[in-house]
Amino acid sequence: MDKEAKFMITCLIFAVICSSASSDEWKATVVKSIDALVGSCVVVPCSFSHTGGNLPSSRLRAMWHYKGKTPDTKGNNIFHSDTTLIKDNFKGRTKMLGELGQNNCTLEITEVKDHDNGPFCFRAELVRTENNDPTKDMFSFVEDCVELNMLTEPPKPTLTQPMAATQGEPYTAICSVMHTCPTHVPTLQWNWKTERIVYHRLIHSGNWETLSILTFIPEEKDDNRELTCTAEFNGGQTSSSKFTLNVKRIESYNHIIIPAVVGIGTALLFGIFCIFMAKKYKNRIAELQNQEGTMWNRLSRLSRSSLSDASTSPT
Repeated sequence: MDKEAKFMITCLIFAVICSSASSDEWKATVVKSIDALVGSCVVVPCSFSHTGGNLPSSRLRAMWHYKGKTPDTKGNNIFHSDTTLIKDNFKGRTKMLGELGQNNCTLEITEVKDHDNGPFCFRAELVRTENNDPTKDMFSFVEDCVELNMLTEPPKPTLTQPMAATQGEPYTAICSVMHTCPTHVPTLQWNWKTERIVYHRLIHSGNWETLSILTFIPEEKDDNRELTCTAEFNGGQTSSSKFTLNVKRIESYNHIIIPAVVGIGTALLFGIFCIFMAKKYKNRIAELQNQEGTMWNRLSRLSRSSLSDASTSPT
């Protein structure tokens, strides 16, 4: 083998090693599968990393393309930094969320069609300038692609509530719904006009949950009333769930207490009246007795006086 052949083989081996090392420096994390509601939107989480330090967004280009298709060809891309290379029926429906300079390659698809199932792969291009000659380093992550599970019907909300409500005591019900589009959060509405708390949280791998917490004080008239929660998704589709409210009544003892109080009050009044009358009659009897004693005394004095006058008169 001559020196020129050996040199060519060495260069090829070196190029393969460098290419392998360069590929190893770039990694992407893309959710493998995610639900997408037809007519709504979906956000595909994606991030990438490299060992070359922070790179400015101006030096990076991003694209999402059909798996097995050439990214630089029009019709193969659902998103491309060059909008002229985006497939026509995806134009205006896809965009990147976040900054490439922050290693964020998350993709949003709006107005989801039933044929937007993919699989779709992410690709990054790094533009270098050497000797005033721009070059591109291309990194395709064809092993980390996403496939969309198309949903034609929206998911139903889940209702969580205590077993029974008690009249006059605070009662809480929770309505929650899963979705995959945090940029256009579903709205949750109750058929009950009262205050509610709504919040949003990430569950896992691009799946989000929106919750509405309803708190109120049930009354007796609310027994057997239907409580309904309706979820409205981006695109206008709705779904709802409901349950029947059972209100436990507080026992009323008024039918016992009121007559008892009236009876006791009547007895007290009657007792007071009897005491008053007895005291009055007693005083009257005492007065009569005193009057009788006084009259008797007068008669006794008159009698003694008459006897005395008779004994002293002349015969």
